[in-house]
Amino acid sequence: MLNKIKDISIQAGKLILEVYNSNDFDIKIKDDNSPLTEADKRSNNYIVEELNKNFPGIPILSEEGETTDYKKRKDWDEFFLVDPLDGTKEFIKRNGEFTVNIALIKNNLPATGVIFVPVTGETYFGSKEKGSYKQVNGASEKITVSKKKEIDQLTVIQSRSHSGEEENQFYGNYKIKEKISKGSSLKICLVAEGKAELYFRSGPTWEWDTAAGHAILLGAGGYFINKDKSPLIYNKEIPKNFGFIASSFVIS
Repeated sequence: MLNKIKDISIQAGKLILEVYNSNDFDIKIKDDNSPLTEADKRSNNYIVEELNKNFPGIPILSEEGETTDYKKRKDWDEFFLVDPLDGTKEFIKRNGEFTVNIALIKNNLPATGVIFVPVTGETYFGSKEKGSYKQVNGASEKITVSKKKEIDQLTVIQSRSHSGEEENQFYGNYKIKEKISKGSSLKICLVAEGKAELYFRSGPTWEWDTAAGHAILLGAGGYFINKDKSPLIYNKEIPKNFGFIASSFVIS
């Protein structure tokens, strides 16, 4: 299953690059004021078609797909959670910091995650049970979180588009060596591969924004919780997270 999901994410990334390298993004604004491009649609259509073909018994919840009523999906034991183009704003800016995210959710928790970076060709994938890996040019290497402790000088992550005062207050509790700005789920990947120790997000995100990265971070030995330090679960009635902490150590 994991290899097939990786293949699907990579092929979806190629479709995204076709649009990225063109002059016609066909940008529209959705009801939540976020942008939608031709690349989002092409990627979504391909991923949904391939997942349905290869795993016909597993339902799909995708950012760009049809909304499934909670009365039906609340009984899902497992499902795919998909963001066909995470970081659409970064895509439009042409800075390369966008990804394809596919996660398998089991019993409201991320079981497996795949994140593909179309511009670099990097693939992050993993699960808590089998560990997490980064694949470049066909070669995979195991990734693990940093071994730094809460009291050490830390490298922390800032969002390119969503930094604010609450984030500054949170990071004020730690000794900060460096702040790195990134777009999309790449921020979570940086924590998973040990290049940063802490990523705080104050504002809301959708479940498909975090699920694949959540699984990969757990597989790398990290932690992913709501910003109030409660467990972060999936398939909520409103599929939103209202702030979270991704870290390489337990947040006290």
